[in-house]
Amino acid sequence: MITPDQPDLPLSDIRVVDLSRVVAGNMTSHVLADFGAEVIKVEPPGRGDALRDWTVNGVATHWKAYCRNKKSLCLNLREPDGKKLLLQLIEHSHVFIENYRPGTLEAMGLGPDVLHETRPNLIIVRISGFGQTGPYRLRPGFGTLVEAMSTFAAMNGFADREPVLPPGATADMVAGLYGAIAVLVSLHAAAHGKPGGEVIDLSLLEAFFAILGPRAADYRVAGKVKQRTGNRSTSSAPRNVYRTADGKWLALSAATQETAERLFRAIGRDDMVSDPRFRTNSDRLHNVEELDRIIGEAIARRSLTENLEFFGKKEVAVGPVYDIVDFMRDPHVVEREILVDVEDGEVGSVPLHAVTPRLSKNAGRIRWPAPRLGQHTREVLQTIGIEAHEIQELERRGIVHSAVNSHAEK
Repeated sequence: MITPDQPDLPLSDIRVVDLSRVVAGNMTSHVLADFGAEVIKVEPPGRGDALRDWTVNGVATHWKAYCRNKKSLCLNLREPDGKKLLLQLIEHSHVFIENYRPGTLEAMGLGPDVLHETRPNLIIVRISGFGQTGPYRLRPGFGTLVEAMSTFAAMNGFADREPVLPPGATADMVAGLYGAIAVLVSLHAAAHGKPGGEVIDLSLLEAFFAILGPRAADYRVAGKVKQRTGNRSTSSAPRNVYRTADGKWLALSAATQETAERLFRAIGRDDMVSDPRFRTNSDRLHNVEELDRIIGEAIARRSLTENLEFFGKKEVAVGPVYDIVDFMRDPHVVEREILVDVEDGEVGSVPLHAVTPRLSKNAGRIRWPAPRLGQHTREVLQTIGIEAHEIQELERRGIVHSAVNSHAEK
């Protein structure tokens, strides 16, 4: 359900120029756009943002999910007049996002010093794999490399198999969320008299490592590297997935002493509460193989649905292992509208995640679908004082590109 652009959204007075490509920058601006910021995606003529190339059956689903509520300005930055137009746009903007390899923006004549001459209080988000400084600053910044180097892959999977990378652009998504946080912190600081013109050095490696918990502290304290444990936790037990009688899978976690004892009693094993092998969390971690065998046998007697009902009544923390079909059908997902069907001129409608998080008084909205390439070029240029006849001349010269007869103009 798309709502029109409304000025009462919490970030509706903020204009963001997003010059990034693919995931991390789009995630940063996606969060801001969902809460009302005017996000202008500056895309090169031709193919546009590389995220448009990530297709399923010819449909750019990533683009639709993370570029809704944005506007597309098609601008040729290889031409001096294209750069001039970008600087004119910067004059009327609050945030600028880029994810070129460090040094590239400076080589283009668009480094932070130039941008701040144009707009002194501009917040500049610089996204890269390894940061703007350091010996790895010029390395390719793909999230896959970060997911490997951060220790995530080494800790993910089973001990007797290869390290496992995440199936999606997880490091990029995490960095994007940190980017949005950094922008909001900078906006708040500027609004309260703190120095403006913030330059945010956002490294995928640092952002992703930050969510992995006390990896370094664990190593310093224990003096050894933790090995992969599959679906088990290295901090608490029991925690695993267990096969049910109908061949499905149930996830279970009993991370506190109270919940572990409740589980033991639920499966008719009150004796485990005082058994020295399972009495404390440390005991359970040391005897996790036997612990999982006992729990697995109890769960294998019932179907998934029966297990969910049984353990639910006993207040034991369990949940189903879903695929996307299961998730979309779940009554909780449906009632809370975690997925929203968004009207789309290309495919009719597409199910997308709802605006997250949910705010009671300053909620975000899905206002329009992801734009076609150059869909808002003329509109955006007119807002910075470029006349219609000038736009036509710029189009003729290949400096800008405008989509014509575009569907679903916002």
